[in-house]
Amino acid sequence: MSKLNGAEAMVHMLCLNGVKHIFGLCGDTSLPFYDALQRLDHGIDHILTRDERSAAYMADGYARVTGKVGVCEGPSGGGATYLLPGLVEANESSVAVLGITSDVSVDSRGKYPLTELDQEALYRPLTKWNTTIDRAGQIPGAVRAAFRAMTTGRPGTAHLCLPYDVQKHEVDPAELWAQPGHDTFPSMRSAPAPDDIDRAAQKLVAAKSPVIVCGGGVVISGACAALATLAGQLNAPVCTTVSGQGSLADTHPLNAGVVGSNGGVRATREVLSAADLVLFIGCRVGSTSTEHWRVPSRSVPILHIDSDPMVIAANYQTEVGMAGDALLALTMLNEAVESRLASRPADAADGRAIVARAQEAKWALFKPLAESLDRPIKPERVVDALNRLLPPNAIVVADPGTPCPYFSAYFKASQPGRHFITNRAHGALGFSMSAGMGAAIGRPDTKVVSVMGDGSFGFTVGEMETIVRRKVPLLMIVFSNSVYGWIKASQKAGYDARYFSVDFDRTDHARIAEAYGVKAWRVEDPAQLDAVLKAAIEHGGPALVDVISQPLQETAAPVSQWMG
Repeated sequence: MSKLNGAEAMVHMLCLNGVKHIFGLCGDTSLPFYDALQRLDHGIDHILTRDERSAAYMADGYARVTGKVGVCEGPSGGGATYLLPGLVEANESSVAVLGITSDVSVDSRGKYPLTELDQEALYRPLTKWNTTIDRAGQIPGAVRAAFRAMTTGRPGTAHLCLPYDVQKHEVDPAELWAQPGHDTFPSMRSAPAPDDIDRAAQKLVAAKSPVIVCGGGVVISGACAALATLAGQLNAPVCTTVSGQGSLADTHPLNAGVVGSNGGVRATREVLSAADLVLFIGCRVGSTSTEHWRVPSRSVPILHIDSDPMVIAANYQTEVGMAGDALLALTMLNEAVESRLASRPADAADGRAIVARAQEAKWALFKPLAESLDRPIKPERVVDALNRLLPPNAIVVADPGTPCPYFSAYFKASQPGRHFITNRAHGALGFSMSAGMGAAIGRPDTKVVSVMGDGSFGFTVGEMETIVRRKVPLLMIVFSNSVYGWIKASQKAGYDARYFSVDFDRTDHARIAEAYGVKAWRVEDPAQLDAVLKAAIEHGGPALVDVISQPLQETAAPVSQWMG
């Protein structure tokens, strides 16, 4: 290979690490990198976005559905700051995303050049790993370190700051190589200590009413089948956090559903409350999943599997902590449990019967709401229609406002794995449309649906141009209720309905979508909803359905702080 400059070396290193897609936005300091992308034969598809925030969210959605590192990029100054929300969300959600930002020249630092800021200091607390590359010869090693950091241990995000002049300096081609396996996550998995597995198996087998609670780590590690085996051996109910949806198929007879303050209902809370032992898997046991550490009770024995040892026993005293990858841990645990099944208590609870009763109670409350012909349209009716009309392998990406509690509680995926995505780490609005596009690019053979409130729509509407330009067949559904509903509902529940600065005027989202070239429908009559959604699902290109929906503060949303 002939001599390379830094920008060319960066492109080659991304290729060597298996990168096929980059989401980003151009800027002055990125010109050498863009020139290298234009000239070189690399096989990378660069998706030009309209906002760096969107680029990071696209990379996040892409990484979640592919298991490959998502890559986003942006220029110095404002671009570097706009990329941050997506990287911190992915990092806290254990999703491997690389952010590359260009920067002012090393030689111009401290001379007040346009867009100068200390990017390394900015990103340090918000990523798993980050560095500024001061010399071109550092590029290969920095890229290898970034991929190693993102994919090993608890997956997370990395940031590379690439100054303008460094992109033009020479790099030795002999330094260009990548470590096999660091293009997907998790890599270099670690297993728990065998003694810890044995102690956990003894306690699980001896428990009369064990319950398993799964966070996002089960899906990330590809441990869904191993989880099903363990639950089946123990006949134990499985509950999930919002991020853990997909650990079991929602139709599995041992899946009790989502627990916690967002998407949990009374029936699933009662399943977890009745446990005499709880096994957490790939779950940080935070405030949302435990209703501020009230369920399960602190008196219940706890077992915990997580790839991050710092998570274990952070919030509950834990009888057995198993630090390691969920797939490896469950594989070991299944073997240890199987050898002890003969000693299961004769009066052990019937997990399938427990789940069946909980599901019957849950859907009894849901059914009349889903069948209601009231106007504005109830969100439950939208979820019910999608449950019936979407193909089994569909992916739903929900923003954290109006859609999140409904889809967390009631969306039913008949297959395990990544079929539901929401940004529950930091809950920024504007996630769904962009992450949905990233997911659709990552899984082009899958129907992807982005559901959002009209508040979120306002954050991210510009990316409809990107969706149309790239011909991404994303279905967007907007819950139009002209309010920042989560805050208004919280003002109603906790502040005696003293509403302040949460209402805005209604937008005709369908007309805006049509102006971008998106096929769009507006639905006010619930009797017409099925027909419109069916047509939108079957449409071959980008589509949007504007649903005139019930305001969140007037609904029966499954959020414990509003329901009591």
